[in-house]
Amino acid sequence: MRKSFDKEFMARVALEAIKKEKTIAEISSQYEVHRTQITKWRKRALEGIVGIFQGKEGKEVGDKERVIDELYRQIGQLKVENEWLKKKSREIGS
Repeated sequence: MRKSFDKEFMARVALEAIKKEKTIAEISSQYEVHRTQITKWRKRALEGIVGIFQGKEGKEVGDKERVIDELYRQIGQLKVENEWLKKKSREIGS
């Protein structure tokens, strides 16, 4: 069964990993969390810290990038659908 952890617990473990006062293995044993999971939480925490200092402009840039990514995804989907429709119309027309 998969364990679920609350945000406060994940933050506490990630902070300990960031401090580097203990090894990841020691933190893993102490909190009974796999080393890989601790490393992921540490990475997410460090990435999140950057967002604190970005301010409004940084947030807007991030929002715009997400919108652009979504639009590119939609364009790709539409291209696939368009090619499929072209193929089917040629098959019907033959």
